[in-house]
Formats: sequence, C-alpha cells, structure tokens
Amino acid sequence: MKTYTRPILLLLFALLALTPLRASYILIPMDAESQANHLKAYGITYWVLENGVEAWWLLNYRGGSFAFQHNPLFEKECLTRGVSYEVLPDAAFAKIRNDIADPEVNMDAIKLEVAPKIAVYTPDFNERGEKIQPWDDAVTLVLTYAEIPYETIYDDEVLSDRLAEFDWLHLHHEDFTGQYGRFYRSYHNFPWYKENVRKMEGLAAKHGFAKVSQLKLAVVKKIREYVIGGGFMFAMCSATDTYDIALAADGIDICAQYYDGDPSDPQADEKLDYTNTFAFKDFRLTQNPLEYEFSDIDHSRGRNVDPEQDYFTLFDFSAKWDPVPTMLTQCHTRTVKGFMGQTTAFVREYIKSNVLILGENKPANEVRYLHGSMHEGTWTFYGGHDPEDYRHYVNDPETDLSLHPNSPGYRLILNNVLFPAAKKKKRKT
Repeated sequence: MKTYTRPILLLLFALLALTPLRASYILIPMDAESQANHLKAYGITYWVLENGVEAWWLLNYRGGSFAFQHNPLFEKECLTRGVSYEVLPDAAFAKIRNDIADPEVNMDAIKLEVAPKIAVYTPDFNERGEKIQPWDDAVTLVLTYAEIPYETIYDDEVLSDRLAEFDWLHLHHEDFTGQYGRFYRSYHNFPWYKENVRKMEGLAAKHGFAKVSQLKLAVVKKIREYVIGGGFMFAMCSATDTYDIALAADGIDICAQYYDGDPSDPQADEKLDYTNTFAFKDFRLTQNPLEYEFSDIDHSRGRNVDPEQDYFTLFDFSAKWDPVPTMLTQCHTRTVKGFMGQTTAFVREYIKSNVLILGENKPANEVRYLHGSMHEGTWTFYGGHDPEDYRHYVNDPETDLSLHPNSPGYRLILNNVLFPAAKKKKRKT
C-alpha cells in the first residue's frame, strides 16, 4: 500500500480542491454484482476519513455503499487496492440522497466523520518476540487485509488506563475466567501452553494478584468502565461468553486445581450474579474442568447442524429509526455461512431481553450475532472463530483473505470497525 504523511495529503487535497472537477463524488458500491473487493472497500473509506475528509454510509443502498467527494488521489487509491468505484456528478449523487431520504424506503445516509482509533486486546507475542498462541484472529486478519491501522494492547495497558486513548476495542479469543482456554487435557504439556501459563502468572504477580482469574476479572472490569464511558467493544468466540462469566462470577472461585492450584467452589452456580453481565443470564457452568467448554451459553454441545446447511440470517432493521443495528448488519447478502469456534453460537434462552439479536440460525434455535448498549457505549458479540474457515484448529494456517475478498462473514466485523465513525446524533440503540 502506498502511504502518505497526513500534512502532505492535506496539502495535496487543498491544491486539488482548487482545480475544477467535472465529477463531484466517488461511490463505492457494496452490492454483490458491482464490488470486486468488499473488504478493502472499508479500508478505502477508513483511509479517506483518516485524512480529514468526511464520507457517507448509504445504508441499504446497493449493499450499504460508501461515498465521498471526488479527488484524483482517492480514485488512484481505489485502483491501487482493487476496489470498484463509480464517479458521479454532483447532481447524480444529490438524486441518490434524495431517493434515500424518501420516508417510504428503508434506507438512510449516515455521515462518517472521524476515523476511529482501534485497539486489539491480544497477548500477541512473548518477550522473545515469538507468537504466544498457535492460532490466528479474524479481526486482526481482516484489519491487516483491509489496510486499517490498529494498535495491540494487553493487560498492562488496560490496567494502566490506556483504553481511554481508543474509540474501538476488539477482544481477541481470550479466556477471561483464568482457565487458559480449557486446553489443559489436550495441550498442557505443549511448550506454547506452558509459556502462556508462565506469562499469565507473571502478569498476575506483577499487578499484585495471587491468581490469573483475579487479574482477568480486573481487566474485565476496566473494559466495562471503558464501555460505560462511551467506548465501542467487539468480541468473538470465547471472548464473548467468558467475559460475561467472569463478571457473573465476581468473588467466586470457578477455577479447578488444574488452573489455579486449589478446588473451585462447589456452590459456584448458585452464587453467580447475572445482574453484572452484558448479554447472558441464567446459565450454568460446565462442571468437568477438563471439558473444552465453559458453560451452557455456547450452543455447540449436542449441536446437530449439517455443515453444508449451516447458515445464519441477518435481521432487517429500520435504517431511519435504528441506524446502529442497520449499520452492523450491512451486507450484500442476508444469509451468511456459519462457522465454528470454541464458542460457536449462543443459546437463545440465556440471552437477556434487552439485548438486540442481529443474526440467528432459526432452524437450529441458535443466535450468532448480538448487540447491546451500556450507558454511553456499546458492545457486540459475534460467535465463531473464522468466517472463512468452518472448523479452525490449533496450529492451522491463517486464512488468506485475498481468496475471500467478498466474504459476508468478514464484512460484519468491518461494519463494527466503521460504525463508531458515524455522526453521534445518529447513534441510537
């Protein structure tokens, strides 16, 4: 990707603005027929915002298209990244906006103002610069592919109150209960597992905690403060249910001796406080500490879904009245291929009534995609590990997104990345 410093770009934009241009807008179509690379289209829009130019997100118009003022540099960048675009005269774009404004059509035009600053909560690498966990992360993969910049942070940064520096936070496939992903039975003798335990115990001691579960609870609470204060939080796979389990189990020992050296509380289920959680209620913990499962929130136990028939459907929302869920479900198809993970999907009966369901597999009676608000901020939970790898195992190679430039499942992630840029007065939940 060709990069420019911000001052140089702004100077170039200013000079180009003095040159009369016949065409006034660039439209990035996002329908299935017109867009060669849906994922990099988000990166183009982010890049435009990053360089001080506002954009429009045309909800439900041709798959949730983007538009911004024409500039030869923007056009060149679209060509460089392989993103399909159309150049529109001012009158043509004005007509599109006028058509969208019709109260009889389920569309809206949302102004995007400032590129959100993005953080990914992940252990990433150890002190020797080696990857600490033998699996990848869909969010970092798609951010890198779309050329959207982000910063990695972990427990040190969270506990030192650095979250306030960021608009959007992604939680890597973390286990916030302090049970090391419940990988003990299969992997406790593997070097990467031992290294993870060593690092986590060292971090806990560094911050004055006797157990890793106590460290993770402190991190979870800091993230909750971040959301309450106006942050946008997104989580996938095990970072969804373990986040809520940690909050519900505040002050309760739910870790077996394999994980913290002493037995768990046999009455833990009866002591869980669901009023603390974001999304889930009334769940029960998995009692076998060697089972690769945390609770009955995850729908994977006894799940009988044919992989060839594993799809979930996105809900339709009113673009003019419910712009946030509409933004989060923008796609060129309403039916998305399912994919598995340690936490694949959510049991409907354990979802709180004030939580918004964005996507579900109705025949399987499971929910895949959730959203909610907490005071000034919002959170989104997305089940599964990798939208283009149906079963992703430990040590599997990472997905090559150049083979999936139009992935509907990955588009949902990027919807979450971009929607914090929307004009604040349009945000409703």
